[in-house]
Amino acid sequence: MEADEYNKKRDFRKTPEPAGMPEPKRAKDPRFVVQEHQSSTRHFDLRLERDGVLQSWAVPKGIPQTKGVRNLAIRTEDHPLEYADFEGTIPEGEYGAGEVKIWDHGFYEPLEWGEDKIEVMLKGNRISGVYVLVRYKKAGGNDWLLLKARE
Repeated sequence: MEADEYNKKRDFRKTPEPAGMPEPKRAKDPRFVVQEHQSSTRHFDLRLERDGVLQSWAVPKGIPQTKGVRNLAIRTEDHPLEYADFEGTIPEGEYGAGEVKIWDHGFYEPLEWGEDKIEVMLKGNRISGVYVLVRYKKAGGNDWLLLKARE
């Protein structure tokens, strides 16, 4: 996914969301953020920094905190890196309208990053350990399962 898809869905004259500016590559571990998003339905957005953007998944039932629990994670458009710090209200009538709050953030270590499986070691304030995203092929191209694998 490209950042252009993110920009096409938003009117930055109306929403406080960041439009995204190029950021230099950093040597330290990539960032992750989990945002609680109260829009048409309450859900959580998992965002992993990779290739200059935040690759993103909407997780309706939240981030699993128990080993073996599998929650649906729907791949959404990439977001700009600045979105990792975004909290605020997206106005009514705008894409994703509603309240966005940072639920957790930190750094992660990529253990495996493939087309159908992503395994990362999250190091956050609320969640930590190995998490796995596995493409759920039977459900469709954007559907994944998110599970906590181990500490």
